[in-house]
Amino acid sequence: MFTKTLWDNRRIFTVWALAAGLLTMMYASFYPQISADSIANVPEAMRGFGFDDTSTAAGYLNGAVFGLLTPLLATFYGAATGARMISADEESGYLDLILAHPISRTRLLLHRFAALATGALLIAATVLAAMLAIRSTAELDTISIAKLAAQALHLALLALLFGALSTGIGAATGRPRATVFGATAGLGVLTYALHGFAPQLGAAWLRYLTPFHYYIGGEPLINGLNLGHAAALAAVAIGLIASGAWRLHSRDLGR
Repeated sequence: MFTKTLWDNRRIFTVWALAAGLLTMMYASFYPQISADSIANVPEAMRGFGFDDTSTAAGYLNGAVFGLLTPLLATFYGAATGARMISADEESGYLDLILAHPISRTRLLLHRFAALATGALLIAATVLAAMLAIRSTAELDTISIAKLAAQALHLALLALLFGALSTGIGAATGRPRATVFGATAGLGVLTYALHGFAPQLGAAWLRYLTPFHYYIGGEPLINGLNLGHAAALAAVAIGLIASGAWRLHSRDLGR
């Protein structure tokens, strides 16, 4: 089931990975054109999204690339792909046909989620490859390859968390694909905004309640891999999938 899911979604995974890589490459390549005036013109409201220091390569990437659009793309990947794993098949009635074969509901869910995780790793690898391709020409040499890899890994874990949330909601509730995607994406955008605007609201502590703090709060491009933050993202993803698998195992399909 794992390999079949990968094959069935090969084009979708490829499109997501290429989109992430091209987006990252395009915004990262603008770094040599950044001037002191452009830094001063950054709105105060954007400081919470990583734009508090764009004078260095790591500071610029922390805001313009890995703090702004790339995490949203990872969020939507997780929401959209997770909604396909169980909800789409249950909505169409195809899930009953799959489970007529000798495969348990839990095994099906885990194999499907493993395929989603592979897609997240493909996105991270493509983003890393894009960064390495322009590292010299975009004057990003001050950031080590290990730190770029650490940021890419945090990106994969963020996509994995929202993928687990979407897959888990679908498995636990049996709601239609559009509903599962909307709920997951909506929560993702809400927590993204909360993480960005919390300092302006005088409630910076709220950031600790969002997955985006554990994605980029430790500044992997500056400090390298944060094992505690990475473990937190992975633990929440595992918990969400485990909860979804437990509920899927015990409920009636189609309800």
